Amino acid sequence: TLLDDRRDAVRALKSLSKKYRLEVGIQAMEHLIHVLQTDRSDSEIIGYALDTLYNVISNDLEEEEQEENLPKQVDDLGSQFTEIFIKQQENVTLLLTLVEEFDFHVRWPGVKLLTSLLKQQGPQVQQIILVSPMGVSRLMDLLADSREVIRNDGVLLLQQLTKSNAAIQKIVAFENAFERLLDIITEEGNSDGGIVVEDCLLLLQNLLKNNNSNQNFFKEGSYIQRMKPWFEVGDDNCGWSAQKVTNLHLMLQLVRVLVSPTNPPGATSSCQKAMFHCGLLQQLCTILMATGVPADILTETINTVSEVIRGCQMNQDYFASVNAPSNPPRPAIVVLLMSMVNERQPFVLRCAVLYCFQCFLYKNQKGQGEIVSTLLPSTIDATGNSVSAGQLLCGGLFSTDSLSNWCAAVALAHALQENATLKEQLLRVQLATSIGNPPVSLLQQCTNILSQGSKVQTRVGLLMLLCTWLSNCSIAVTHFLHNPANIPFLTGQIAENLGEEEQLVQGLCALLLGISIYYNDNSLENYRKEKLKQLIEKRIGRENFIEKLGFISKHELYSRAAQKPQPSFSSPDHMMFDHEFTKLVKELEGVISKAIYKSSEEDKKEEEVKKTLEQHDNIVTHYKKVIREQDQELEELKQRINTLTSQNEQLQATVTQQVSQIQQHKDQYNLLKVQLGKDTQHHNSHGDTFQMNGIQVEDVSKLKEELEEWKNKHDVLEGQLKEKDSVIEKLRSSPLETGTTEQSSQTSKSGGLEHSELQKELEMLRSQIQLQSAEISKLQMENQKLQVMTTTADPVSGDSSAMAANNSELQGRLEQEIKELKSEVKALSEEKESLKQHLDSSSSTVAILQDEKSRLQKEVAESKKEQDDLLVLLADQDQKLSALKIKLKDLGVPVEDEDDIESGDQGGEDEDGDEEEQD
Repeated sequence: TLLDDRRDAVRALKSLSKKYRLEVGIQAMEHLIHVLQTDRSDSEIIGYALDTLYNVISNDLEEEEQEENLPKQVDDLGSQFTEIFIKQQENVTLLLTLVEEFDFHVRWPGVKLLTSLLKQQGPQVQQIILVSPMGVSRLMDLLADSREVIRNDGVLLLQQLTKSNAAIQKIVAFENAFERLLDIITEEGNSDGGIVVEDCLLLLQNLLKNNNSNQNFFKEGSYIQRMKPWFEVGDDNCGWSAQKVTNLHLMLQLVRVLVSPTNPPGATSSCQKAMFHCGLLQQLCTILMATGVPADILTETINTVSEVIRGCQMNQDYFASVNAPSNPPRPAIVVLLMSMVNERQPFVLRCAVLYCFQCFLYKNQKGQGEIVSTLLPSTIDATGNSVSAGQLLCGGLFSTDSLSNWCAAVALAHALQENATLKEQLLRVQLATSIGNPPVSLLQQCTNILSQGSKVQTRVGLLMLLCTWLSNCSIAVTHFLHNPANIPFLTGQIAENLGEEEQLVQGLCALLLGISIYYNDNSLENYRKEKLKQLIEKRIGRENFIEKLGFISKHELYSRAAQKPQPSFSSPDHMMFDHEFTKLVKELEGVISKAIYKSSEEDKKEEEVKKTLEQHDNIVTHYKKVIREQDQELEELKQRINTLTSQNEQLQATVTQQVSQIQQHKDQYNLLKVQLGKDTQHHNSHGDTFQMNGIQVEDVSKLKEELEEWKNKHDVLEGQLKEKDSVIEKLRSSPLETGTTEQSSQTSKSGGLEHSELQKELEMLRSQIQLQSAEISKLQMENQKLQVMTTTADPVSGDSSAMAANNSELQGRLEQEIKELKSEVKALSEEKESLKQHLDSSSSTVAILQDEKSRLQKEVAESKKEQDDLLVLLADQDQKLSALKIKLKDLGVPVEDEDDIESGDQGGEDEDGDEEEQD
């Protein structure tokens, strides 16, 4: 029951648990789990219990204790105890909560125990952690632990946790694992780091391999850019420790995981582009061309570069432009091909170079064209200073090393893959065999070597090249059949009953013969389809032919090569099939079998069908061309219509504009016509209209209207003046209140001055208005006289000259007086404005003074209120003090009155003893 006793007991069990694992496990496991549940508060006993359980469950025994016959039994023990422990799911949940504890003696053994459980029974423990709330998130916190031991063991725990479980891998990734792991790798020194970097890289591989969601998250999070510094190995390549090699190997594998050919094409393509844009591909090419790099790192780098450029035109173009740092500089492709056809180079390196070349040509017609062009007569360098890729491939194809033959043949086959144009161009290639002899075509040379009976590997390579070359290219088939020795050689090879090694060659010969039949355009009379079929029937037999053809796909090495694009062979002897060739075999095996069994009539029908189809295709293409042309014409016509409609709209707009202008001109013309008519009428009859020296009745009416306007304005101004008078009267009647502050009295004085000024101005304005009214009345009188004159005047009287003089004088006076009146009214309006401004300023000063007065009144009221509150508080204090003094006196404590204390203070504090008593 005592905690100390229990702690001692668990400590004793821990010391026994390594040696007597079985006994402690059987008898003590339940008790230890009970301790974990009940004694959570004591970290020491929990630590001992976790260590004991770890020793019982883990298989990591001391080296000296391991014996030869022990491992199997040990494995069983660990998994059995793990099964017992995880049977109760709450045990694992309890362990997860203990791992959350910060105490080192609890957290570290907890992490180790959980890792051991995952090693023994991974899927079951993963499932329990997955369903427990925040299970994975709790374990992710281990990566943030400041203690390196726990952090590093946390990485190992997450490695076990994420094995083959996509759901947990996703959770871990979205819990910011990439960021944390990349930070740890950077902290530890990238590739120069220790085993911790290796563990982090293994965990990253677990998270990314075959997990498209995480790969996409890794790319979207711009983590590819953070991989670039890993490969900055520097020039001093002397220091390549074993750990650095391991780290760099894993880093390269991680890059390959992201661009693996097995990933979805879209995801791979986006990763490839990201690697180019961030400079990762350029960095890998630098390692590729560097000196002093270990062979296995160089091989893995070549494989990595291969997959980064595979099927990505931009990356392939960049790789084609990379040069090796030699003098003169050579293209990287040429340098790599030199390694491939060099039999002294390691086998894995040569395989890697072949894979690199294949990836460079994959879906890259431009690259294929460049390689084939180096073989064509027009482009070969006559000086022989530089070696081209084509020359190296030809050299490898006809060298004495069978592996070089095979690699060169496969590489050349990839240069022709799905490219009919290049298959035809390669027929032009001529080879100089020996001095004095005429040059031989490349196709002829390949068949010559085949017939010479070289090694199986060489013959398989050449047959794969020929099958790729002839498939889907009738011209190449015709060239092949043109050599009379080829068909007898093939039929002879197929018909013979040879050993198992030769069966593969027989199968490929059958495939080549089948291609020669299937893609035959019957241009050679002696080798028409029907004749070749008859030859097979006589020499080999159809069933036998089909059986031999089936040897290819039944071969073990064929099924291995069909699995993935990278050529990976355990030994050079197993290097027989290429991945792309296996696709071709699948495609052709069925159609060749059908073609062999078809009768001549069926062939004829097929030919006819083909011809009709060709004709049909020709008609279709013709119509397509016609439709395309018509589409172009339609587009042109549409464009013309658009331009014409826009021009039409513009013209219509100008027409409407011109019409409106014409209408205006017409109106003006009519008006002038009318006026001209009136004038002529007036001259003829001496007028119903009356004119006096240019002043007509219309002008007199205008003057009347102007006079009316001035009268109205005069009335308005008088009204406004009256309003101002009333305002001023009000201001006088309500004088400002006194007794606020000195400032208010001063402002009131200034206000009074302003009012007196305003009064003076008003008087002036009144006098001016009176003058104006007198002038207006004068004008009215003259106007009446004018009207009388106009009514009484006789247009036909003889005093016209005298009247004209009077009128002109009157007109001049009227105009002058009107001008004077206008100027005076303008002056009046300006004075009115200034008056209004004065009034506004005086009213604003009054408002300010009133605000100031009210504010001061508020302040006085507030100060009075505060004084009252303080007086009440003082009264309360006095009451409390007197009450306390009475209590103190009742208790017998001597208390002096305030008056005594004050008198004592004034006396100068003579005696120290009295002060002490008061204290």
